[in-house]
Amino acid sequence: MTPERYQRIRETLDKRQPDLTVITDEVYKPHNLAAIARTCDAVGIPKIHCVWPRDEFRLRSSSTAGSSEWIEVQTHADIATGIHALKAQGMKVVAAHLTDRAINYRDYDFTQPTALLMGTEKEGVSDIASELCDEHLVIPMQGMVRSFNVSVAAAIILNEAHYQREAAHMYDESRMDREWYQRLFFEWCQPQITKLCKQHGLAYPAIREDGELEDPQGFSAMYNAARRQTQKTRAERIT
Repeated sequence: MTPERYQRIRETLDKRQPDLTVITDEVYKPHNLAAIARTCDAVGIPKIHCVWPRDEFRLRSSSTAGSSEWIEVQTHADIATGIHALKAQGMKVVAAHLTDRAINYRDYDFTQPTALLMGTEKEGVSDIASELCDEHLVIPMQGMVRSFNVSVAAAIILNEAHYQREAAHMYDESRMDREWYQRLFFEWCQPQITKLCKQHGLAYPAIREDGELEDPQGFSAMYNAARRQTQKTRAERIT
């Protein structure tokens, strides 16, 4: 790993905002999910939440291609479960939703723990999500159309969140808890080792401050032993 990449990883993790996220309610078009994930990465969001009851694998492997390396994705079976989970973490859930009680998105305080809810492409925010949300936000528009594309709307609102948090100096120092920070640091510095560990159920090996393995030979021995055990188990199942 080059010193430049190491520095970029450190700087990015130091600016991550653990109390800012997005939850999508069955946004199903891959390019929209990918665009939302890219925007989340750009404004420092470490994890997004997606209601996608049909095919979690497609969501993870295709829809967020290009951004999934840097953004964690947590799925929920239904929107109510997702909203309640976020509220249990102390977040306010706000929907991009044109209603009588909607406020200008610039008037909302994004420095507080917030989850931005984006509705599906066709129907928008569902009735149950609308009722469960703490606030409704609207982007003022002067033309004939009444709404933006879902990924464009998310980008506009999240840019305001970024502006407010930057003005409040919330990007000036690391805000992630140490365990989460260190796990992401390992996974970003050692993507191939991460993959091997997940495949064989191995704990992540210790790494140095510069992101390199403390004991590469020790990990190699542990990995080879785990691989042999996996092969043995498969052979026993066949016989």
